[in-house]
Amino acid sequence: MLQNFRLAGGCEYREPLPAIQAVPGLSLRLPPPEPNLGPPPFGTANSAPAAAYIEHRVVKDETLYSIARRNGISLLALRNANNLSQDHVLREGERLRIPVNGASAGTGTASSGAGSTTQSAPPAAPSPARPAAPSVEPRSTTAKAVDSSLRWPVTAKEIAYMTGKLSGVVVTGERTEPVKSLTQGTVVSAGPYRGFGRVAIIQVTGGYLYVYGGCESLAVKEGDRVGPGTELGRLGIDAVSQKPQLFFMVYRNNAPVDPSKAPRA
Repeated sequence: MLQNFRLAGGCEYREPLPAIQAVPGLSLRLPPPEPNLGPPPFGTANSAPAAAYIEHRVVKDETLYSIARRNGISLLALRNANNLSQDHVLREGERLRIPVNGASAGTGTASSGAGSTTQSAPPAAPSPARPAAPSVEPRSTTAKAVDSSLRWPVTAKEIAYMTGKLSGVVVTGERTEPVKSLTQGTVVSAGPYRGFGRVAIIQVTGGYLYVYGGCESLAVKEGDRVGPGTELGRLGIDAVSQKPQLFFMVYRNNAPVDPSKAPRA
């Protein structure tokens, strides 16, 4: 049995009564059972709304970085939502939970070429944490003399700076020659980008991202650790210029950096 004590502030404390020896003919009055009110309604002061997620099925050539960028979240948020380590490698058909900020409770299903998605709310606004993927708009360049003392990802025959919305350089080399990393770091994306062949993006200490585009094939995958001189892939032919060209871009904290001045290990 329980007895109640009222404490300062109006709170009640309930503790068991000491055991009572049963006596024939003794009458006991028991308190009525407390009603089962069930869980508090959604949105009350004592309840927090359940986290909203988009369920996504991974398709061929997708990476954690490309999925996070497309849904406007950081790579770290995507990993945390799915308890993934930095060494995790995506598999085709794998299902991911993508967090949605400020999502409603409604649900729906949508399918696209990027995989099957069960959507609980529209995706959040794009995050500024990562630079945008290379654009497929017409590219304009300004020629620059080659600095023979500077090391580039490929043997540079010609170098031109990209102008307009893109910031970086176009380095003309030899088809199928190795594209080599200039630094050590971690591959955060490796796959095709429309209009830029295959692209490897390397995350480097100090808030840097090194983007190597225009590859015909890639020798690395997301999660790989690379060092200076590691082969990332093989140079391909650009569909616009019909030349073997590497599109090399560097960002630091989402701001473009002149590739000629970017750190080299």
